[in-house]
Amino acid sequence: MTELSIIVPTFNERGNVEELARRLTVVLSHVAWEVIFVDDNSPDGTAETVRQLAQKDPHVRCLQRVGRRGLSSACIEGMLATSSPYLAVMDADLQHDEALLSSMLVELRNGAVDIVVGSRYTAGGSLGNWSSSRAFISRAAGRLSQAIIGAELRDPMSGFFMVRREIFHQSLPRLSAIGFKILVDVFASSPQPLRFIELPFHFRMRHAGESKLDSHVALDYLLLLLDKLIGHVIPVRFIAFSAVGAAGVILHMALLGVLFKGFQLPFGPSQAIATIITMTFNFFLNNTLTYRDRRLRSWRLLWGWLSFNAACGIGALANVGIASYLFFSTAQSWVVSALAGIIVGAVWNYSVTAIYTWNPPRQA
Repeated sequence: MTELSIIVPTFNERGNVEELARRLTVVLSHVAWEVIFVDDNSPDGTAETVRQLAQKDPHVRCLQRVGRRGLSSACIEGMLATSSPYLAVMDADLQHDEALLSSMLVELRNGAVDIVVGSRYTAGGSLGNWSSSRAFISRAAGRLSQAIIGAELRDPMSGFFMVRREIFHQSLPRLSAIGFKILVDVFASSPQPLRFIELPFHFRMRHAGESKLDSHVALDYLLLLLDKLIGHVIPVRFIAFSAVGAAGVILHMALLGVLFKGFQLPFGPSQAIATIITMTFNFFLNNTLTYRDRRLRSWRLLWGWLSFNAACGIGALANVGIASYLFFSTAQSWVVSALAGIIVGAVWNYSVTAIYTWNPPRQA
C-alpha cells in the first residue's frame, strides 16, 4: 500500500519533472510513495513528459486537467485521486527541499501533529536569494494570513507541507480552491484548530523554466482572503464580477460623453456604441480576472463573448423593468428603485454567465 502521495501541480514544467522524480527516488527509498503530477494542460507538453516517465517509473502518475487552471484546485484534485494516509504538496521547480519529506513523515507518524509545514521563517530556514522587496511582500502577506487562519504559523505562505488525509477531508467542504495558497485555505477551512509543526528549509533557485509569479497571484491571494472572510455570505466571484461591472459603468459614461458631447453623434448611436464596447471590456476583464482559472481561449472566446452579451442584454432589460416597476407602481424613491434594478441585473448577469459562459467543459 502506498503510504505517502506527493502532489505536484504543474504548468509548463517539462524541464523539471524528471529531475524531481529522480530526487524523490533517492530520498524516499525507505517509503512506499508515489508522486502525482497534476498538470493544467501545459502547452509545453509537461503531461506527455510525465506519462513517458510513468512508463518507466511506477512511482509516477499523471493527472491532466483541461479547461481550468489554478494551483490550489490542482492540489485538491490530486489529493482526492489517492488513498494514501499521508499527503504532501510541493512545487515542481525544485525550490523546495525534497529531503525534508522524510522528517515530515516521521512527525506525522508519531501522531502528535496533524500537519507539518516546510518553513522559510522558522529558525534554520531561509528565503535564499530573494530580493528585499519580495521578502517584505511575503512577510506582509503572511501577517494577513495569520489573521484569517487563527494560528501562530510563521510561514502560512509556504507551498510545501504534509498533512494527514483525514484532516484534508475534514477541511474539504469549506475549501475555496482559489489561487496559489492552498496551505492558508486548509488552515482556514478546518473545523477545528490544527496541531502543526514547522520544519526549516532553505528556499532554492528554480531548476528550469520560468516563474509563475505575476500580478494575478496577488489578486488571487486577496480573493482567497476575502472568500475566507465573507465567502459564506457572498460568493467572492460575485464581488469580483461586480467590481468589473462598476469599472464598466465608468468606462460607459466616459465613452458616451466623448461620442455624444465630443463628436456630436446622436444619443442613440452613441449609447449603442458605448454599450457594445463596455460589454466587450467587461467580458475580457472578467475572463482575465474573475474567471482566470476557467479562462476562455480560441473559438470558445467568441462563444463566450456572444453568450455574455446576450445574458447582459437580458440583465439590462431586467434592471430597467424592476426599477421602473418600483418607481411608478410602488412609489419607491428613484434611488431605491435604481439600486434594486442594478442588484437584480447584476445577480442575473453573474448567475447566467457563470453557467453558460464560463462553465468549464466536463471531462469523461
